[in-house]
Amino acid sequence: MPLSRVFYRFRVTLPASRERAFRWATDYRPDDPKRMGEKGTRRVERLAKNTFLLTDVFPTAHGRVTKAKLVHLLPDRFSWTSTHVSGPAKHSQFLYELRPAGRNRCQLLFTGLQVDRSPRPPSAANLAQRARQLAREDAATWRRIAAALGRDLA
Repeated sequence: MPLSRVFYRFRVTLPASRERAFRWATDYRPDDPKRMGEKGTRRVERLAKNTFLLTDVFPTAHGRVTKAKLVHLLPDRFSWTSTHVSGPAKHSQFLYELRPAGRNRCQLLFTGLQVDRSPRPPSAANLAQRARQLAREDAATWRRIAAALGRDLA
């Protein structure tokens, strides 16, 4: 099955300084799906000081989906990477960067490199449409995460 790479980006404002947002966003816990307003479970395995393996299981209309992600934290840069090592987005990589945006706010700059599998290579128009769809979906997730961050820090 052919693979295609879908590149997309977005920004979301978070209601905390980048230091607090980084600590909160990278404090991985089994109840993270619930905190993000989603159903599912998460197993957190610390592999090294700043390296985690996150295994998420989510219900879908087609059954359960399991995703394993290798996460590397870069605390001195207020950023982290996530590489899917199993699941539907296997081999996809994501970069999260936090930039200051005021005293108690920061911006998440997200860069996604999604690897999709399809029966035939997609056209440029299909890739552009898929990039818009992924950006819309992931930005919506991060807006829910921003709301959870605001509630936790209030």
